[in-house]
Amino acid sequence: MNNLKVIFMGTPEFSLPVLEGLNSKYNVVMVVCQPDKPSNRGVVQYSPVKDFAIKNNIKVFQPVNVKNEYHEILSEKPDLIVTCAYGQIIPKEILDYPKYGCINVHASLLPKLRGGAPIHRAIIEGHKETGITIMKMKEKMDAGDIISQVKTEILDDDTVGTLHDKLSVLARDLLLSTIPNIISGNINLVRQNEEEATFAWNIKREDEKIDFSKTTREIYNQIRGLNPWPGAYAILSGRIIKIWASRYGDKFFNEEVLNGQIVELYKDGIGVKTSNGEIIITELQLEGKRRMLAKEFMNGVVNKELLVGRMFE
Repeated sequence: MNNLKVIFMGTPEFSLPVLEGLNSKYNVVMVVCQPDKPSNRGVVQYSPVKDFAIKNNIKVFQPVNVKNEYHEILSEKPDLIVTCAYGQIIPKEILDYPKYGCINVHASLLPKLRGGAPIHRAIIEGHKETGITIMKMKEKMDAGDIISQVKTEILDDDTVGTLHDKLSVLARDLLLSTIPNIISGNINLVRQNEEEATFAWNIKREDEKIDFSKTTREIYNQIRGLNPWPGAYAILSGRIIKIWASRYGDKFFNEEVLNGQIVELYKDGIGVKTSNGEIIITELQLEGKRRMLAKEFMNGVVNKELLVGRMFE
């Protein structure tokens, strides 16, 4: 089916392996992605998906609002539309057009973790497994019938970065094994159980701030679930400090020690009191500085003993 006309809709890095795999097997006639955004320095940066499309001579379309700008998509007469982390709700006019439908590649085991940040939330919420779901699209967000799924374990040292990379490859492979079944009609659609649905809302600034009144496990999950983007943070002496990595401590304290208090300095990190024990910060970043190991940070502190007792807010 190399003559199958496919339109791919996706934008970020996660979508790239999916598009690469799709383009290796099928005729991708158009890539639809979000409009370009300027970088911090004002320079316009292409998304990974757009960059790939240009290099491979695939037509690129970047509607500001696809609900009102879908006619160019339909003019390509696609047989199949594949979306993966596109970032806009697809209108009914598009969903109803292709012969083989519109399918979405989503980075969770639906109906769990519908929404824009399923990889972050899976780690932050302490899930033991996640996966990829390919579903038939409907107008309601991530609520379509399930076509296929694959699971993967979330390791205790996974970050959102490592899990993102594993899932993007799984997404590519599952899509390539699913499309032939869609074309042949050899699929068994499974309706999602709405009562089991949970939501993975996009990460907001308040989600990034560490609350040391939570448990050690919750804080550990939050830190790795925001590494390498956007990063967890806490405030020490009025300065924002990004906290990139940590490990469990083994100390327990009485109620006189406050949550967020620095309780001990170790060779590899800074021990901080939590609601049920201690978490040891092993990698951090001061405002305007590079990421560094906590031991590097401590080597730059003249009076290290003055750190003990100080409070993270």
